[in-house]
This record gives sequence, C-alpha cells and structure tokens, in this order.
Amino acid sequence: MQLAARIHDLRKEYHLGGEIVRALRGVSLDIPEGDYVAIMGPSGSGKSTMLNLLGCLDRPSGGSYFLGPDDVAQMSDDQLSEIRATRIGFVFQSYNLIQQLTVLENIEVPLYYQGRLDARDRRRCHELAALVGLGERLQHRPAQLSGGQQQRAAIARSLVNDPRFILADEPTGNLDSVTTGEILSLLDKLNRDGKTIIMVTHEDEVARHSRRIVRLRDGLLQSDERLREVGA
Repeated sequence: MQLAARIHDLRKEYHLGGEIVRALRGVSLDIPEGDYVAIMGPSGSGKSTMLNLLGCLDRPSGGSYFLGPDDVAQMSDDQLSEIRATRIGFVFQSYNLIQQLTVLENIEVPLYYQGRLDARDRRRCHELAALVGLGERLQHRPAQLSGGQQQRAAIARSLVNDPRFILADEPTGNLDSVTTGEILSLLDKLNRDGKTIIMVTHEDEVARHSRRIVRLRDGLLQSDERLREVGA
C-alpha cells in the first residue's frame, strides 16, 4: 500500500532559557494513503509538535519525514512553503477565518497565495462550499455564521488545492455535541472519498471516528491501535 507519509525516529528539541525541552524523543510511524489517524495524549505529550512537523510548520531536530516519496526534512523554506500550499490542508480549532472576507473569499484564500484564481478555480470554490453545506451562505461573513458553519468553511478552504492529506487540530474543540457530530460526519465522508486525515483530539468519542488511534506520552509513542483497515 502506498504511503502518504512516513516518519522515522522523529525528534524535536526546544532550547528554552538554557534548558533543552525534548518534545519528541524518537517517534516512528507509517501512514498509508487513505488512513484516518487520531493523535491523542496528555498535555505536553508531543501531539501538537508532531502535527506541526507533519504540516511542515516546523523542522525536526533529528530523524526523517517523508511526504510521499519526498524527504521533507531536507527541504528549503521555499520548498516547505510550496508543500504547505499545495499538498496539505489545515483545519484548526479556532477556524482561522478572515473576518473581513465572505465565506467564498475565505475558501479562495489559498489560491490567492499561489497567485491564481481563474474561472475553473472559482467553480471549484463554489462546489466545495456546496459540499460542506454552505452553498447558500457564500456572501456571509464569519460573524454571521455559527461555530459549525465556520468550521465547515475552514474545511472547504483546506480542500481547495486538493491536498494529499488534511491535518486537523482539535477540529471539534469549540463545538457542541450536535455540531461535533456533523463535522465528524463530514470528515468521515472525506476519508471515505480517499482523503488521508490526521487529527489531534483529546476526546475518546471523537477519536473513535478514526481508523487508527496513536497515543503519545512524554514525546514517545505509547500505543498504536488500529480500529478499521484503510478502505474498509
């Protein structure tokens, strides 16, 4: 099975006030195409650090990270920026929408960063808005939307460049139980359609929507539980 990502002996150290904080101490993990991985662990376990490294938002202190066939750990800043823009979709707990822009404009933002927005791109943005249930809210601004609708807009934005995989950082953390279920159903659908999803969560019920639960503790891999096979 083709791998979406592979990390081997991944380490990350931070130098704070003369002390060395070892956030990751050598984690190895293979993530097949189409997998859906929930990363769990207590505060300080290294899960946010791992997500930042997988999203090319930070560089490892040691070890290797391959995104598909490419050795991401050896890339330049410009190459990492290109990877983030074209191959990874991000979904955040706080949505990170631009308040001055409409739903449609927020979905289009990644395309602006690439200097492209032709008629075909605009059609795709409309299609993605419809996919997440916001086809009638294109001209609304974030303040006019519920939390669930804002997260739907953020998910549509994460898909606009047809990324290799989606990284979701506590995507239901600010939502009530009903809206949480709606967002998880949307993520489930995206995974069934072939998207690889890596999600950080502290909620067991949310994690059970994934195919696999990876638990970290003190920067080490504590357990790796397979719930459902990829494609099943």
